[in-house]
Amino acid sequence: MRRRAEAWQRFAASSIPTEAEEVWRYSGIDAFDLDDFTPASPPPGDGSGPVSDVARRLADSLGPRAGLVVTRNGVIEAVEMSPSASSEALSVTGPRISSALLPAPEALGVLAHGRDAFGELHDAFMADVVLINVARKAVLRDPVVVVHLIDPDRSSERGVAAFPRLLVELGESAEAGVIELTAPGVTDAGLPAGEEADPSPLAALVVPVTELRVSDDARLRYANLQVLGQGTTSIAVQASCVGRDATLQSFTAGLGGRYARVRTDSDLLGQAGRTSLLAAYLGTGRQVHDFRTLQDHHAPRTESQLLFEGAVADTARSVYSGLIRIRKGARGSNAFQTNHNLVLSEGAHADSVPNLEIDENDVKCSHASSVGPIDEEQRYYLETRGIDPEVAERLIVLGFFSDLAGRAPFPGVGRWVEDAVRRRMAGRLSALGRADG
Repeated sequence: MRRRAEAWQRFAASSIPTEAEEVWRYSGIDAFDLDDFTPASPPPGDGSGPVSDVARRLADSLGPRAGLVVTRNGVIEAVEMSPSASSEALSVTGPRISSALLPAPEALGVLAHGRDAFGELHDAFMADVVLINVARKAVLRDPVVVVHLIDPDRSSERGVAAFPRLLVELGESAEAGVIELTAPGVTDAGLPAGEEADPSPLAALVVPVTELRVSDDARLRYANLQVLGQGTTSIAVQASCVGRDATLQSFTAGLGGRYARVRTDSDLLGQAGRTSLLAAYLGTGRQVHDFRTLQDHHAPRTESQLLFEGAVADTARSVYSGLIRIRKGARGSNAFQTNHNLVLSEGAHADSVPNLEIDENDVKCSHASSVGPIDEEQRYYLETRGIDPEVAERLIVLGFFSDLAGRAPFPGVGRWVEDAVRRRMAGRLSALGRADG
């Protein structure tokens, strides 16, 4: 409880970020009102309940798994391990915030680059922490799936606020995978998120924090999938620390939410550590997808590859701002940063701001970005073969995302992304057809 109280005191002494701050530029945060939300009430139970049908269907769509953890509004609801997952190799637990088992936040990289009011709010109100520990030299063939379900409070005039937390620790020379999926618990039609019905538009605030520690010579594959409802504001942090000769493959897909922000801080701490950071996002209606990244090279001969690609339609917006930092002593490092954006409508908009900060010699760094409409030659090629303009747009967008989905760290995640984009574009095509009619 003391930790909660201290976090609340820091939050009370701070102020909500503003667009005047560079890391919140273009975000629209000035219109945000925290008084519109109230923390979710913890449900009864000790986290040993059955897996809900919604969570199981969502997890099953991602392929085979070593285990499944389900949280609801940030509180652990169920833990289910595969019989093939050895307890000696894999440990999945969920201590409450007051537990002494929870490492101090300084143990990873979340605090390394400063905390804002939302980080303090998260520490003050988070209930459970999902801890995934993979033993030294253990090898897990299938990933652990963590499903965060968000249920708005329909009886309240204020939106629910939830604070999911995930901590993944790989021992030396271990190999494992983790898939994290955040979705509404049910839609207005009572169907799981991702089905034909649209997610609930009821307001919610989700502030997830994910910490990934990859020890020396370890290999972690990680995917984060977000399909929250259209009334949801999501302000997420993903922080990773990569050791000597270790590798992190990270893939993020942003499809849901009204305003969905992901801050990705990747610290390469050990010599010859490597990270691959991929992200795909699609915005329609009035959605805003906001990505901020930091590739921070501390050690020699480290390597980071970043590729973020997305599309915006209608009046949706996307924001990408990234920094490659090569610190003194990180000689021989390689860092690459690329952001591509498709703008599908006149009312849509994308901002892309790549940056470099280099304090060492003998390094290779590059950044590139593009913002533009669909290639008219591609559209013309399809139309000359009798394909309607709207269908041609859909095919081009699917091809745009297909390449990135093919690089996902898990085949099931790649298929999931392609299916989700296909459903979204099919819905957009139907809407255009109705409007033309």
